Amino acid sequence: MASDPTAGLTCQANGENTPGRVSGSGRSCRHLSESESDVAPTVKSLARLCSRDEEERAAALEELSQEVLVCLGLDRPGSARLTKQTLLHLLRLSLSCPLQEVRGKATELLRTAQEQGVEVPRALASGPSAFIPAKQMLKEGPDQDILIESFLSLGRVDHITMVMALHPAYLSCFLRTQHALLELDGPLPRHWRHYIAVMAAARHHCSYLVQHHSAGFLEAGGEESWLSGLEYAPTKLRSLQTLNKLLAHRPWLITQQHIQELVCPGVEPRWSLAELIHAVVLMAHAHSLCSFVWGCGLNPEPDHIGGYTFQPPSPGHLPRSPHSPAHEDGRQELVDGAMEVEVLMKRMVELQQQQEEECTQEEMVTRFERERSESIPTAVVRGAPPDLVLRLVEDPEFRYEDFAPRGEQAPPTMRAQDYSWEDHGFSLVNRLLPDMGQLLDEKFQVVSNLTYHRMAMHEGVDTHTLRKALWNYIHCLYGIRYDDYDYGSVNVLLERSLKVFVKTMACHPEQTTTRIYHAFWRHFRHSEKVHANLIVMEARLQAALLYTLRAITHYMR
Repeated sequence: MASDPTAGLTCQANGENTPGRVSGSGRSCRHLSESESDVAPTVKSLARLCSRDEEERAAALEELSQEVLVCLGLDRPGSARLTKQTLLHLLRLSLSCPLQEVRGKATELLRTAQEQGVEVPRALASGPSAFIPAKQMLKEGPDQDILIESFLSLGRVDHITMVMALHPAYLSCFLRTQHALLELDGPLPRHWRHYIAVMAAARHHCSYLVQHHSAGFLEAGGEESWLSGLEYAPTKLRSLQTLNKLLAHRPWLITQQHIQELVCPGVEPRWSLAELIHAVVLMAHAHSLCSFVWGCGLNPEPDHIGGYTFQPPSPGHLPRSPHSPAHEDGRQELVDGAMEVEVLMKRMVELQQQQEEECTQEEMVTRFERERSESIPTAVVRGAPPDLVLRLVEDPEFRYEDFAPRGEQAPPTMRAQDYSWEDHGFSLVNRLLPDMGQLLDEKFQVVSNLTYHRMAMHEGVDTHTLRKALWNYIHCLYGIRYDDYDYGSVNVLLERSLKVFVKTMACHPEQTTTRIYHAFWRHFRHSEKVHANLIVMEARLQAALLYTLRAITHYMR
């Protein structure tokens, strides 16, 4: 989740009418081109903080410190001052940089600025997640190496990375896949890639990802007007809107006709199949990442809108994160969940012992239909999303709908044996978007096989049946059936509060609440709940891709 660590950093003349974007506080922030860098050495200092050479970093830190102190000292009329963006970058470094010397110096510079009478920002939330206590994150956090590597490579460590770092093996392949999607050579220009991700994130009202990719879009040279509304974007990008909403909410409705309307010769402007595959993977990636952002209750980044304030804290009042539900305190009564864990452990053992028992194919289908049509309520509907999100959504009323009960106008089930990732999807993606199939496959494999052989307070546990039940339940929600899987296992292993969480996160992620998160697996570690989130995210991604890839395959025949 990289953003340019140097964008918008400079000293600014007091009272000078400097051109640039108007910031939220009414002050103007300049985004410097390389030709201007000689008048803003702070830009170079911040870029050099990501050097792998310790001496280079130390020199950059000293240079940054001196430049900030110079800005603070020149307080006569017409002199230079710290911009809002510089202050926000210092705030972010002080909170999330994994290099202790950088974090400490940024904190010290903010404190010095405040002592000099500068209004400095403060973060509105403590830690990356509204659901997981910051201290517990640090306690559960692994070795810092992967976070340091992320900072040196990307220039920042965002909240997604900090939470995913609870599972370093997964984070590594996630970052590789995302880097390839957004940065490496491919059929789509970089600013289009970020704009497609913005359109996709807006479907789930995810202001976190909308802001992140909006910044990436502008840094890649995108026109700011496109972010004012879909009507300002090129026709070719707008033509993705139908596919975007189906992919986000009801991918089983995607047909060969939808593909033909975009790539058929004579269509103007026409998408090539390689461009379309790139766009589809980007959209599905962003949709599923929305599930992770909402499902883990990620707070806004400290330098994003909603993540900071320049106002002093009010006594006894803590601001609410937009990811925390209104009218809910999210606190659960202290309930001993040990018995729930013991029951689940017993059921897993019994299922593993019964695996050799066979039931008829008709009974297997009946069990699948029972799971598919089960009534699982979703959470309270949130209020309207912020304008920066809503203006990028076409047909906002189009949402996920439950499958109709068997015998009514139900969408046809996709049998995994007829079209699977392993036998069909993988090779198609790899052919049209070289190496992407391999990267996605690695990510699916890592999350499917990820285990620490523990469950709550128990060690040495084989969790395979539980992980498989989670994956297959999500595919069941999306109408995908495995002929050789007994869906009775889902009902045995996934209790109702877990199903509510999984279905909300997979189908209506913007309605995930603190209460829903805390209601399931009450005796489990937060890292285990994040593990569940990763399974939901990847199972959802694969399901959405399968329907679209099947439609592309039918078009190509």
